[in-house]
Amino acid sequence: MLDRLRSALSDAIKSLASRALRKTITEEDVDEVLEELKLRLLESEVAFEVAEKLAERVKQRLVGLTVERGWDAEKAIASALREALLEVLGRPGPDLVEEAKRRCGGERPLVVVFLGVNGVGKTTTIAKLAYLMKRSGVTPVLAAADTFRAGAQEQIEAHASRLGVPLVKGRYGSDPASVAFNAVEYARARNYCVVLVDTAGRMHVDYDLMGEMRKIVRVVKPDFKVLVVDALTGNDAVEQARRFNEEVGVDGFIITKVDSDVKGGVAVSIAEATGKPILYLGMGQRYEDLQRFDPEKLVDSILPER
Repeated sequence: MLDRLRSALSDAIKSLASRALRKTITEEDVDEVLEELKLRLLESEVAFEVAEKLAERVKQRLVGLTVERGWDAEKAIASALREALLEVLGRPGPDLVEEAKRRCGGERPLVVVFLGVNGVGKTTTIAKLAYLMKRSGVTPVLAAADTFRAGAQEQIEAHASRLGVPLVKGRYGSDPASVAFNAVEYARARNYCVVLVDTAGRMHVDYDLMGEMRKIVRVVKPDFKVLVVDALTGNDAVEQARRFNEEVGVDGFIITKVDSDVKGGVAVSIAEATGKPILYLGMGQRYEDLQRFDPEKLVDSILPER
């Protein structure tokens, strides 16, 4: 997992450390290594402008750093790189489970609408979050507002049945905004704390379906709009994130298939390119395989151990 990004960072640290022993690091020392690092980041599917910004952050921390005799140069440089990565990834995001708990007993349930293109694992991710919420004592209502894709209603219905959570659905071809609205009213009338709204997978260039998404948002006024992206789609995930954010507005991301991602650039790119937080990581196929995003844990996993 994330092996290519880890390798790129490790090589940069070693190269910089070899130049830094017993002297102050100069701009010349840094520039050559960072050019190589940028190329390696691009190979790891970090977006070009993000690689540039990250390299600049590292440069600002390293130029002028004096590595004294007896210091571990690699540790000092890794620390600077860690700070730069945490600046990108460390934006705080809501814990949706705790947000749902706080909404219990209120006048309106917490409403979370999930967005994403076809095939990213959006419906399964919703089921994983429903499982996580139920384990924490909050039973969500699922809204099957994907009335577009054949089999979508049956897929989320199967998850709802296995999890033992209520589902509100509509006919294929019916108005998805009305399904989402009915789910919110169902939850409100029965004192459920949270509604998780599944929507049709759509390409980010599909204007008609984006219009439909804006209608759902306008009708149910969600508390959070969460975009689900697939780690394996690389830089296309960044383009999806930008487009959905421009068209609908995104409050945070869930990245799926992180356990299969050897490159590792998607998380860094999305966080930097949009300025929005990563909320959860999908790490496998089981309901249990959804982890709250911990930026320090991710950064420590891609920097070499010391």
